[in-house]
Amino acid sequence: MASVLEVTHPRPEITVLTLNRPDKLNALTYELVEELHTALDAIAVDNTCRVVVLTGAGRGFCSGLDLSAPNPAEAGGGTEFPRSGMRWQERIADLTAKIHRLRQPVIAAVNGVAYGGGFGIALACDIRIGTASTRFCTQFIKLGLGGCDIGVSYTLPRVIGAGPAFDLILTARAVDGEEALRLGIVSRLAENVVDEALAIAETLCGYGKFGLESTKQVLWANVDAGSLEAALHLENRSQILASTSGEMREAAASVLRKD
Repeated sequence: MASVLEVTHPRPEITVLTLNRPDKLNALTYELVEELHTALDAIAVDNTCRVVVLTGAGRGFCSGLDLSAPNPAEAGGGTEFPRSGMRWQERIADLTAKIHRLRQPVIAAVNGVAYGGGFGIALACDIRIGTASTRFCTQFIKLGLGGCDIGVSYTLPRVIGAGPAFDLILTARAVDGEEALRLGIVSRLAENVVDEALAIAETLCGYGKFGLESTKQVLWANVDAGSLEAALHLENRSQILASTSGEMREAAASVLRKD
């Protein structure tokens, strides 16, 4: 039987994670969530991998939680509800935190729908690419739940601003690829999102190892910086640390040779 998560390496420095439940639009089950956790844990300690591409098999990225098994018994560790539900809720939500914490930039190649938890996972990534037929929707409030789940109340306002984020979360309306591009949910549209993501990954792999890691860390840290001065302090320290790696000298020499 095929795995619900395919892990491939187009080259050693690039890892592609493909959610593989195409008949269910890659809805999140206990098995898929656990395999994602295992893969992300392995990537976190993989010093060869430099960029991650996350996508879905078939015609969808991820349609959110599989509603045929919304509270699997194995996820609760033998506890009763609501304790079991809280453990499952936290386990799913921690996927977004793990993606956020990875040193490697993560590119979401969003083919088709990204609803509910799928939208949350895409928002946790550093770069998102869509197609004209991509659809994003928070969905949670439509299911009789609160509209804020799996990090969207944190990530979406930071990606597109508070006003548009409140609109999308409260109304749970779906947006297509073109509107997602206008709002800034995706940074570009492509006919083949995986090919586009791999091209970006190749570009990132051409940059210095420390420089790439520290850039992701500084960007996310400074999203929450309390002031310009705080942001500048972090940037300054990162730049000086990067200059000690030897990568700056190599890059500068390459630029001079081209001149």
